[in-house]
Amino acid sequence: MSEQLEKSSYDCDICKESFLEKGELTRHKCIHTDEKQNHRDTCDKSVCQDSELFSHKQIDTREKIYHCDICNKSFSQNIYLTVHKRSHTGDKPYQCDICDKSFYERSEVTTHKRVHTGEKPYHCDICGKSFSRNIYLTVHKRIHTGEKPYHCDICGKSFSVDSSFTRHKRIHTGKKPYHCDICGKSFFKSKSLTKHKRIHTGEKPYHCDICGKSFFKSKSLTKHKRIHTGEKPYHCDICGKSFSVDSSLTTHKRVHTGEKPYHCDICGKSFSVSSSLTTHKRVHTGEKPYHCDICGKSFSVDSSLTTHKRVHTGEKPYHCDICGKSFSAGSTLTTHKRIHTGEKPYQCDICSKSFCRNHHLTTHKLIHTRETPYQCDICGKSFSQNKQLVMHRYVHVGEKPYQSDICGKAFSTNQQLTVHNHVHTEERPFLCDICGKSFSLQSILTEYKHIHTEEKP
Repeated sequence: MSEQLEKSSYDCDICKESFLEKGELTRHKCIHTDEKQNHRDTCDKSVCQDSELFSHKQIDTREKIYHCDICNKSFSQNIYLTVHKRSHTGDKPYQCDICDKSFYERSEVTTHKRVHTGEKPYHCDICGKSFSRNIYLTVHKRIHTGEKPYHCDICGKSFSVDSSFTRHKRIHTGKKPYHCDICGKSFFKSKSLTKHKRIHTGEKPYHCDICGKSFFKSKSLTKHKRIHTGEKPYHCDICGKSFSVDSSLTTHKRVHTGEKPYHCDICGKSFSVSSSLTTHKRVHTGEKPYHCDICGKSFSVDSSLTTHKRVHTGEKPYHCDICGKSFSAGSTLTTHKRIHTGEKPYQCDICSKSFCRNHHLTTHKLIHTRETPYQCDICGKSFSQNKQLVMHRYVHVGEKPYQSDICGKAFSTNQQLTVHNHVHTEERPFLCDICGKSFSLQSILTEYKHIHTEEKP
């Protein structure tokens, strides 16, 4: 291409741009002189040359006399047909002399070179922002003017960019023109297909320059970097709380509004987050898609699997900053801290008794209702708590899974083993708050206290 320009070219004496044909140079000079001598009598558009006026008239009257013999698409000018045919042949005759990239049209080379030079000759006269292409400037100006010239005749929605309008129309038609050649999945957008294919290839082209972690999507990298910077650009205008991700702010605001837009079509329960609905539905379906590759146990939630694996690894990443005790789950640490703070956020609406754990409140309420929902399938005896049923079943099977590592004696419940171990350790953890005497069992302490109160049990 560069050799061709050197042999016969026409150079603009103002900006030094080169052209293969004299006519192209003449039309180009109109940019500098703003000379537009020919006028279209129906639309008042001005053009530089008679040939352009003829071509413009064809556009105005929508006359398309040049037809592609491959796909039957029609064009108003022969040059458009010539360029179009290259999409079928793959011919890209114009090459960048810097990086050797090839293009269908000569004008594309001129525009592409600005990637290398950094040139941005089109300037917004409102905000001063610059662009490498005139079309980018045209679209940008619509931010200032609010112009949205592309209108959907189905729903009435308007768009500032034609590509956005084209994608939008696929919502109505259901058309997904971009197909994965590996799994057959289809997409509305080409970039969605590009991102999807990385699932198959494992490609993660976006790398964190701080920790080296890689990501499928650029926005995932942007979000990740906030872990390092601590940036939380999304602020709640009600309580001032900040978030690193916009979706987290959206979800958080539902705490204030009480909005729960995600509804279970089986039981009608509502949720503020779609992922909570997805997880909830597994209660109905019994689905447990997360499997432990060590013991095979399955879980309905991925976080439960993560926590479970720590049983095998012994990892306890959550540390109490008061007593130093460690836990495998964050929720267990939260509950543990209430021992230090004395917080009991779960209150019975019948007797006002408070508890540090929600399931303790649930169990407590059964005292008021006298409900015993857990029934032994061997003898029919019922219990208010599931753990009571589990311990009861050992009576039938004779199983004693809890064994003392000191004397080897076995027990059917963990509580019985704990009490037994006090014999070996001589530990007396139950203290009388009146006289200070200690006991190995809570039941003995309770009985002993009657001495002080003169109550008879």
